[in-house]
Amino acid sequence: MSRGALQPSQQKLAEKLTILNDRGIGMLTRIYNIKKACGDPKAKPSYLIDKNLESAVKFIVRKFPAIETRNNNQQLAQLQKEKSEILKNLALYYFTFVDVMEFKDHVCELLNTIDACQVFFDITVNFDLTKNYLDLVVTYITLMMLLSRIEERKAIIGLYNYAHEMTHGSSDREYPRLGQMIVDYENPLKKMMEEFVPHGKSLQDALVSLQMVYPRRNLSADQWRNAQLLSLISAPSTMLNPAQSDTMPCEYLSLDTMEKWIVFGFILCHAALNTDPAALSLWKLALQSSSCLCLFRDEVFHIHKAAEDLFVNIRGYNKRVNDIRECKESALSHAGSMHRERRKFLRSALKELATVLADQPGLLGPKALFVFMALSFARDEIIWLLRHADNIQKKSTDDFIDKHIAELIFYMEELRAHVRKYGPVMQRYYVQYLSGFDAVVLNELVQNLSVCPEDESIIMSSFVNTMTSLSVKQVEDGEVFDFRGMRLDWFRLQAYTSVSKASLGLADHRELGKMMNTIIFHTKMADSLVEMLVETSDVSIFCFYSRAFEKMFQQCLELPSQSRYSISFPLLCTHFMSCTHELCPEERHHIGDRSLSLCNMFLDEMAKQARNLITDICTEQCTLSDQLLPKHCAKTISQAVNKKSKKQTGKKGEPEREKPGVESMRKNRLLVTNLDKLHTALSELCFSINYVPNMMVWEHTFTPREYLTSHLEIRFTKKIVPLSKCHNLLLTSVRAYMTVLQSIENYVQIDITRVFNNVLLQQTQHLDSHGEPTITSLYTNWYLETLLRQVSNGHIAYFPAMKAFVNLPTENELTFNAEEYSDISEMRSLSELLGPYGMKFLSESLMWHISSQVAELKKLVVDNVEVLTQMRTSFDKPDHMAALFKRLTSVDSVLKRMTIIGVILSFRSLAQEALRDVLSCHIPFLVSSVEDFKDHIPRETDMKVVFLGEEYKIACLLMVFVAVSMPTLASNVMSQYSPAIEGHCNNIHCLAKAINQIAAALFTIHKGSIEDRLKEFLALASSSLLKIGQETDKSTTRNRESVYLLLDMVSESTPLLQDKTEHFIMVCNHILCSSVNFDSKF
Repeated sequence: MSRGALQPSQQKLAEKLTILNDRGIGMLTRIYNIKKACGDPKAKPSYLIDKNLESAVKFIVRKFPAIETRNNNQQLAQLQKEKSEILKNLALYYFTFVDVMEFKDHVCELLNTIDACQVFFDITVNFDLTKNYLDLVVTYITLMMLLSRIEERKAIIGLYNYAHEMTHGSSDREYPRLGQMIVDYENPLKKMMEEFVPHGKSLQDALVSLQMVYPRRNLSADQWRNAQLLSLISAPSTMLNPAQSDTMPCEYLSLDTMEKWIVFGFILCHAALNTDPAALSLWKLALQSSSCLCLFRDEVFHIHKAAEDLFVNIRGYNKRVNDIRECKESALSHAGSMHRERRKFLRSALKELATVLADQPGLLGPKALFVFMALSFARDEIIWLLRHADNIQKKSTDDFIDKHIAELIFYMEELRAHVRKYGPVMQRYYVQYLSGFDAVVLNELVQNLSVCPEDESIIMSSFVNTMTSLSVKQVEDGEVFDFRGMRLDWFRLQAYTSVSKASLGLADHRELGKMMNTIIFHTKMADSLVEMLVETSDVSIFCFYSRAFEKMFQQCLELPSQSRYSISFPLLCTHFMSCTHELCPEERHHIGDRSLSLCNMFLDEMAKQARNLITDICTEQCTLSDQLLPKHCAKTISQAVNKKSKKQTGKKGEPEREKPGVESMRKNRLLVTNLDKLHTALSELCFSINYVPNMMVWEHTFTPREYLTSHLEIRFTKKIVPLSKCHNLLLTSVRAYMTVLQSIENYVQIDITRVFNNVLLQQTQHLDSHGEPTITSLYTNWYLETLLRQVSNGHIAYFPAMKAFVNLPTENELTFNAEEYSDISEMRSLSELLGPYGMKFLSESLMWHISSQVAELKKLVVDNVEVLTQMRTSFDKPDHMAALFKRLTSVDSVLKRMTIIGVILSFRSLAQEALRDVLSCHIPFLVSSVEDFKDHIPRETDMKVVFLGEEYKIACLLMVFVAVSMPTLASNVMSQYSPAIEGHCNNIHCLAKAINQIAAALFTIHKGSIEDRLKEFLALASSSLLKIGQETDKSTTRNRESVYLLLDMVSESTPLLQDKTEHFIMVCNHILCSSVNFDSKF
């Protein structure tokens, strides 16, 4: 087609540029994934690493792109077997390369059309047209460079084609062109330098137009600071004035994007560097700013080396090569520090901007441009650091390690949050702006045009009408605006008016172009805020720098002053899905999973760090609480007593112990304790955890506070470790923990009560939710298996006077002091820890052991049933009783088991009494109601256990067995009664409780039968004990007086006998007292 025959208006330049740019990004995504797959042994196509196909693959690559199948049957024989699978599995790779070739064809065709139309490019006038043109050129270059980096491309294409040839008898129809393209673009930049010679004029014009934008953007931090860039408060009088610029869209244009345009653009049209000083100035400035550029994601392009390798072979380019070397030295020496200072400035600038906007969100309307400029500037610096830190070419790395990067990211996220939250405020402002100002100004510009063709007039009139029809009521009604059609019409109009010989030339009406660019920005503020946020602040590139991302996060946590910004890292994970493309849907799951795993890891680490700080604070607080325990005052009292009793001497006495609370006395505000540091670090980190209630990552909701709650529950559970200290100390520690945890609600909005309920209520059960033993089960097992077992072994005795179990002096000292675990104070602490449910479990476990002992006692009764039956009716025949007693077996076992039952019941009584005391303090009214109900319930409604006749007989004989066995206790050395402890050292005083409660349990079958059986027991017991007085053997009667007291204990411990048997007891006591001589102590 000849140039004269072209119809510019029919070439659809705007539509083609839009479609090809989008498709180019999609193709880049697919090629990138192929490259990564081929570089990963696990994801690489199996045919490329199959040993059987190794010789075939080498042959194909060596001959590529030629095809030789006739004379190489031996090498390609294995390929014949796998041809169908190769066609199936390599089709996606092969046709992706075909798509790249077709994309290349379309791009070349469009570039030729643009040259033929002699399109005018100026980024400050026809912004969309120029930007899309430069984007397309860079995308095309990037795609071909990325393609050349796939080392297996020849093998993949060749394998597929050979398989196609073997299957269909001919090569794939696209193979010849595709193979030639792969060969031609072995060195893509060199090939494209030749290819772009015809396009040099258009490309140069577009690039040189950046001289009004790029140098202004690429300034030092000092220049930004002197200009008070991004400051809303530097000029208070103009704070409400709208931020204006003749080049609105250029103000937030990515610096990284412009540098790619300049570097790649001038490599292709390098002749301009020798002829145009403006071009050379842009080129040098770009080379001095960076040492590498982002090709795509984490693929980088080392500028200086590549440019030098290309220019060194061009005659007359020695000067350009020297320029490159000088710029490289400058970049390595100064670029790092320049960007570091920029980041430092942006941290303070964004903080100020975010703070002002948080206080006055209405300023988002007039100052929206500042917000998007700030986001774009910060994003450029973050990406620059990320890219260069991963590709350092300098020995000193200080400039590439920024421990404060989290702060900059945080303020970016805060600005993004303001825009999302106050979007309706901005929408309302710009709808009024468009209808009340922009429409009027544009209408005047259109009216003043000297020439305005009909098509252009219709389009611009539609712009004016669209803006004029807008109203605030539409915003209030929640109407969704959509100005995409208007923006595309302006793009089309730019194309129509930028070609040569256009009736209305945009080059001659720059004011119109600048005004329309401003209007387009205003329309985006009304309907495309989310897209604008992605355009200016998307940092999804972190997804491909996972190691650097995690390292930055760890540095952030390690620095206390930065931990408050750590939430910015999980928030960045919400960006990741924006880097996906519909032409490569298969990577969505991979990137989505990566975003989820990283977000989960970050939040988990933050919660762990907070948990560790809380644990350290709890430990410190436990130490302080421990100082307040009564045991610590003994030394202070002792010192005070000694100080009064002893005369003052010249010698220096023992240093006085610091009293609790001294740590709170501060002589200097600058004095900081370890606890202060911990609280400061915790408050900083909790600010981060509490920053957002939840966040959405790939359709998954993350709640940072729940991570902390979960970790606190787990840690609180693990910290309640019993037996390492007595109950009182453990309770004090638990209360100290709870006090600290309650204070967490001052930092984070979490329900600490829920944590307490989840943890402490689980501890009242046998097992927690994870199947682990709780303090209830651990303490229950310890009491049953350790303390009570030692009681049975005679190492511990129950002292009723002290209401505690006490260690007895033995050869082998016990490793614990029983009193520290069983006195009334400790049992109350145990009740506080275990709660009613835990104490119920303890009681049930004790009763299970009692039932086991009763079962054994019944077996002993069965073994002696005949003798016991006779003894039951012969208690008034002393000689016959004596003969029968000698026939009894296991007498000691019966008494020992009954004593064990008594000990367990005594311990149970202690536990129940402690629980009643605790409940009376916590729920006095409910306890009094229950007790009143118990006291007034009719006795006939008592639950009764129904026994069979034989069982009843055994129960009666058990009482007989115990009664007739009691005299044997007198021969035991340990049976001596001690008034000081109100009991016996071998715990036989517990028999009274065992006899009464066993009788009450076994004889509930008949009303009043308990009294009868106890009378029978007393008759048998007293009869048996009276015989002791007639014994002459002192070894058998050494402690008879102590044993006599058991009858009194039995009668006193049951209310059933105190009225009806009072006379009987007095008679028994008189007989007993008259038959023995008591020691003086009795």
